Amino acid sequence: MNTRQFLNLAAALALAVPGLATAQAARFPDQPLRMIVPFAPGGGVDTAARLVARQMQTRLGVSVVVENRAGANGTVGGKSVQTAPADGYTLLFSGATHVLAKQVMAKPPYDPVTDFAPVARVGEAPLLMVISPSLPEQKLTEVVQSARNNPNKWTAALPAMGAPSHLATLLLAQKSNLKLTMVPYKGTAPALVDVAGGHSQILMDSIIALLPMAKTGKVKAVVTTSAKRSAIAPDVPTAQESGFPGLVYTTWYGIWAPLGTPADRVQLLNAAVNEAVNELVRSNAFSALGVDGITESVEQFTRFIASDVAQNAELLRAAGFKPE
Repeated sequence: MNTRQFLNLAAALALAVPGLATAQAARFPDQPLRMIVPFAPGGGVDTAARLVARQMQTRLGVSVVVENRAGANGTVGGKSVQTAPADGYTLLFSGATHVLAKQVMAKPPYDPVTDFAPVARVGEAPLLMVISPSLPEQKLTEVVQSARNNPNKWTAALPAMGAPSHLATLLLAQKSNLKLTMVPYKGTAPALVDVAGGHSQILMDSIIALLPMAKTGKVKAVVTTSAKRSAIAPDVPTAQESGFPGLVYTTWYGIWAPLGTPADRVQLLNAAVNEAVNELVRSNAFSALGVDGITESVEQFTRFIASDVAQNAELLRAAGFKPE
């Protein structure tokens, strides 16, 4: 090969490689995505994740496979995403539990705010408070009075430390001047089973996860933590109606990618998630579960996380909570 031929080949490669890189970026995604849910199947996070994943498949043209990796307060699943290749093919679907890892764990395996790339917030829902069906109490005032009189007979089940259920239970204790024994579980499903069986007495968690068993009478619905009655549980009063005006709390769901995921891929995923949420709202799939869909930019979600962490960190501090 002479010098002229070499230079011509080099010039051709210089033109071709950027074009190839652009084409590869334009084809994202060209293989299935993994969506990690850091809790056991059957909870509110898992239910919402599966709805969103199915809709994202339509938008992206590839499968979105949901994997449950429970344990260590949601950080087992979180760690698997944090250490995954930052290529946009592995995502975390979680909520407030994820962003409070530093506040509720003595030795968190990562910083949930700075070690992940926020993608999108997808929705929020009120919590439902249920108690064991064998208990005679019907109203929140009756539950609070009984728990004050017999504190050793009342325990609150917590699906995860730092989860909305945990924060709402702390808020209940704060507003009603209760000293509740709180027992952590590995997700909503096992906590709900224990409340149904009378091993724990109180559970506050996503209405998505708790309402089906409440409707069948396996647990007893007491109040919701929404500002107004939920359309899917119109017979259940709000905590505000029940004499506790400060007990308003919602759970929320979001999606993260590993830190360092290319910004263009994060933006593409954000658009896919927002389109999925819009379709779930249009089809009433979200409202049937009591979820209000949310569509936000990456920047809006990032600001929301900062505000949420600050607010809940203060609630934990006021409650005298100490990480273990």
